[in-house]
Amino acid sequence: MRCPFCSFQDTKVIDSRLVTEGDQVRRRRECNECGERFTTFETAELVMPRVIKGDGTRQPFDDEKLRGGILRAVEKRPVSVEDVQKSILGIQSKLRALGEREISAQVIGEMVMNELKKLDQVAFVRFASVYRRFQDVSEFRDEIERLESND
Repeated sequence: MRCPFCSFQDTKVIDSRLVTEGDQVRRRRECNECGERFTTFETAELVMPRVIKGDGTRQPFDDEKLRGGILRAVEKRPVSVEDVQKSILGIQSKLRALGEREISAQVIGEMVMNELKKLDQVAFVRFASVYRRFQDVSEFRDEIERLESND
């Protein structure tokens, strides 16, 4: 690490500590040339895959879109903010674990539906009705019957 005071390339780590619930490392450093001390923070840079939309266009993964879709589905349902956040983090973790540079929006939608099925069945049916573009009541009934048969 380059010294911010004298620009010398060689510094040594004096102390390292985990901060922000282990998501970041705080390092206290000392320059081997001028002796000045400074602090750096190290965070893992986790790259999310690009999303391939239904029309073939590609766009960066947007966690706000993910959050918004889930929050609309669970609106006015007895689902805690903590449970929603755990689901979002779980989906993001699964996406990173796939190791793909690009992923179809359909795969993400299926992951969301699986999480919603665990959280709240009404929220699941709400999301599925929009995601799968239900055209009439019979499609709602079919989805509810599938949901009940899996219990």
